[in-house]
Amino acid sequence: MKVLQIGLGSMGKRRIRNMQTLGIRDIIGFDYRDDRRVEAQERYGIVAVDKLTPALLKERDIYIISTPPDKHNECITLALKYCKHAFVEASVISTGLRDFERRAKAQGVRIMPSCTFRFHPAVKRIKNIVDSGEFGKICNFSYHMGQYLPDWHPWESIKSFYVSKRLTSAAREMVPFELTWMVDIMGMPRSVFAFKGRNHDMGVDIDDTYAITLNFKGFQGTLLVDVVSRFATRSFILNLEKAQIRWNWEDGAVKLYDVSRKQWQIFKNPEGRRVKGYNPNIIEDMYVDEMDLFFKALRTRRPFPNTLKEDAAVLGILEVCEGSGPGKTIKKQG
Repeated sequence: MKVLQIGLGSMGKRRIRNMQTLGIRDIIGFDYRDDRRVEAQERYGIVAVDKLTPALLKERDIYIISTPPDKHNECITLALKYCKHAFVEASVISTGLRDFERRAKAQGVRIMPSCTFRFHPAVKRIKNIVDSGEFGKICNFSYHMGQYLPDWHPWESIKSFYVSKRLTSAAREMVPFELTWMVDIMGMPRSVFAFKGRNHDMGVDIDDTYAITLNFKGFQGTLLVDVVSRFATRSFILNLEKAQIRWNWEDGAVKLYDVSRKQWQIFKNPEGRRVKGYNPNIIEDMYVDEMDLFFKALRTRRPFPNTLKEDAAVLGILEVCEGSGPGKTIKKQG
């Protein structure tokens, strides 16, 4: 299996680690930046090149696309041109995705978009609890994902990579990233409303906070995404008819309050593997499991948990949020 790793930034290097953990060795990496190619060659022992030549694109079997989101479509176009299967990192731009899906299907090519957090042990636990139906239907939920943007890549300025651009900005990117696992548990919302804004001066013109209300069939929820939180946070409360689920990722566990027993059950997450330089709550295992299923899906023709069509639908939620208007001004009383 000959793999072309397109992009050797933070995620590109992570995917190389993932593949090597799975025993995949024939990897050629591509990046325009000299420093990234040198690092990939020295750290992982791969060949790294600075050009995507026709000969290279033809010779490789599979593309792993880990470029900035605004370059994804160029790489998917190459995959379709050369009839190659591809894995694509989480996107933030919906343009062309449904057309790519149709073309890929017609060519017998698999283009599989990332849905990493569906592989997180806590998320899998929450989904299993909800899907069991044991505790009744969902009544409401609240979720906060907060990180501090300069902590993403502490080795470089945020101005040097894609998160500083409005179209591919960090908070904007994280809204669909989180929604991808949330809609897998709760389904697609019927309507949404959002406020967004720049509330902290980090020297770049981007919205750093999205406050979203989602209306589903029979219940509502709130999603707060920000990149100004000085302590990295993932905090989720989901109320069911006969239970409450709580997840704070720093606790390393999912907590379930069972009304019938009037007690809490605590489901500890596996310890997992961690990589130096990343938040300690970010475990490598979910990324490895995602890549493992990608390659298994190719070998067995089994479905992958996410599709370009589903990605486009989730990105549609983001677009509705951004077009939902400024809201009504509350007049001062007295």
